[in-house]
Amino acid sequence: MQTDQQTEVNAVFLQTVSAAVTQLKQKLQQDYERVYPGLGEIIHLVLDEEEAKAWELSLFPHLFLPDLVEEHVAKLGLEPAATKQEEDRVPRRFFDRPSYKSALAYVDY
Repeated sequence: MQTDQQTEVNAVFLQTVSAAVTQLKQKLQQDYERVYPGLGEIIHLVLDEEEAKAWELSLFPHLFLPDLVEEHVAKLGLEPAATKQEEDRVPRRFFDRPSYKSALAYVDY
């Protein structure tokens, strides 16, 4: 049996996750509308549908939602929208290190 404290913690948790999902949906809506300006209603419907699926998968739907939306958008024949986070990342070539060969040679006498 749950105590009042556990019930309150559960309620706060669900409110926090719901707020995170709402913020994520707004960001995804903006990102996809930036790429596909005329498809706002379709994007909204996709987000709602995939949010429902994400809640069925986990109590952490915000972890699944972007991938579910990207997959749904791909099924519609559209490219996924690059998110602001992806645009702000350091380019991969920044981390590529040149491969150095040893200046020492092995001599077999």
